[in-house]
Amino acid sequence: MIDIIAGRKGKGKTKVLLQKVNEDITTTNGTIVYLDKNNKHMYELSNKVRLIVVPEFDIVNADMFIGFIAGILSQDHDLDKIFLDSFLTIAACEENVSYVIEKLEVLSERFDVDFVISASLDKEDLSEEMHKYVSVAL
Repeated sequence: MIDIIAGRKGKGKTKVLLQKVNEDITTTNGTIVYLDKNNKHMYELSNKVRLIVVPEFDIVNADMFIGFIAGILSQDHDLDKIFLDSFLTIAACEENVSYVIEKLEVLSERFDVDFVISASLDKEDLSEEMHKYVSVAL
């Protein structure tokens, strides 16, 4: 499953994302990973959530990002959800958002992992086929 929280910068997407991750960690039987562009929200996350600061790994394009996600999936077979904050930045995909989301959907189905994405875009800025993934539009 892909779940997108969409809205322009400063609209409160990260707050919604943090609330979801901290609620989900109490009910999941698996593990949860939170990817971000920095560790600014480290103390707002449950200590049971694995925080990964993506820029430390020098991701420069969308395909590298997909490979990075595949590597995370390969090392943790109990992975239940991956939360992606600052998605456009960490995925290096400002021009090809649909491409990355389609690749994440394939990984989600294949490995039974949900992706919850915070994207600094209005819902209208996403392609029509991506609208089905938007659960929150701020």
